[in-house]
Amino acid sequence: MPDGTAAAPTHNPNPRKPKLTLPRGACDAHFHVVGPGARFPFAPGRKTIPADAPKEALFALHDFLGIERGVIVNTAMHGADNAVTLDALAARPGRYRAEALVPLDITDFELKRLGAAGFCGARFHYMNHLAHSAPINDVIAFAKRLADIGWHLQIHMEPELIGDYAAALHRSPVPLIVDHMGRVDAALGLAQPAFENLLHLLDDRNIWVKVSGCDRASKTGPPYADAVPFARKLVAEFGDRAVWGTDWPHPNHQPPIPDDGELVDLLAEIAPTPQALQALLVDNPQRFYHFAPLE
Repeated sequence: MPDGTAAAPTHNPNPRKPKLTLPRGACDAHFHVVGPGARFPFAPGRKTIPADAPKEALFALHDFLGIERGVIVNTAMHGADNAVTLDALAARPGRYRAEALVPLDITDFELKRLGAAGFCGARFHYMNHLAHSAPINDVIAFAKRLADIGWHLQIHMEPELIGDYAAALHRSPVPLIVDHMGRVDAALGLAQPAFENLLHLLDDRNIWVKVSGCDRASKTGPPYADAVPFARKLVAEFGDRAVWGTDWPHPNHQPPIPDDGELVDLLAEIAPTPQALQALLVDNPQRFYHFAPLE
């Protein structure tokens, strides 16, 4: 258990009911399960003890919002120990998939074990507030092993790295997805170099994007009007390779804490037609994360 005091919860326990009715099979493609720490230890070296956000709270939120499928992203708070995510996957078979945090020397046996449980991708961090992963060229080389088991790469990076990493990302031997709209700063506008670099990167049809994180990109706060144009442009131009997520329970988020019901209602502006919403929430996640077709 890390030293320090317990952190305050980073998720809103009483989100409002969304006005938007989501399509059948709607998928939240980015969120985390955190703890309980007494059962699933947190990664060592943390200054604070993360607040628990267990699977039961997640399932209740998804049922409340009308979300039927989801992709659990193993959080850096648990590091390369994916046990908390394995536990959540087992609780709702078939309804959830997952993205793992793994070391490059992970065994083929362990990759296959995780794959059999519902994992289908590996995430690597290049964010200043998180421990950096292996060098990007080493990760791209590692991805050849992921190709053998049908996994994808997920890259979480500072916006200024998008251009620097582009050449390596274009070499990915597996589909690759960029987290949180490249973590762009909404205050810098649509013409900022980082967002233009992201748009150029997405000209490569092997590369996808998560239009999550409007609340993180925003500098004006709820209802995040300054960040919505970025998500809307990504859906308009790359609507067949975009997915959406809440990022619950919003780890390392500065106040105010996002209301997940409000985040759902932003979808009416991000994907403003029934066809765009269906692709973003149902068709694209089903294809990218290998969900079974809806019956």
